[in-house]
Amino acid sequence: MEADRARELLARERARTEESIAAIEGEGPLEGDERREPGDVDSEDLYQDELNQGRLEDLRRELAAVERAEQRLEDGTYGLSVESGEPIPDGRLEALPTAERTVEEEERYRGR
Repeated sequence: MEADRARELLARERARTEESIAAIEGEGPLEGDERREPGDVDSEDLYQDELNQGRLEDLRRELAAVERAEQRLEDGTYGLSVESGEPIPDGRLEALPTAERTVEEEERYRGR
């Protein structure tokens, strides 16, 4: 993949992720300071707060992946598997610009 195209894809991914983080953080917690447990009357916001917290953790991991991909681009190793050094197909990078492994390697990695 050409470096300019990779930069474009990564910039888009960074913007999407940072906007999503800002939107969740901008909402702040919905639940008040008083202690409530799931199932208590008026505890619906507790569920949303927990959902938002999990989403924030996912988004922060995604942002870290963007940062790693940007570093690989700077180092000249973008598009090569971090595991084997084999090229990652352009189609995979188009779909997932932060891909660090080939599909086969990722399946093995996730199966651990």
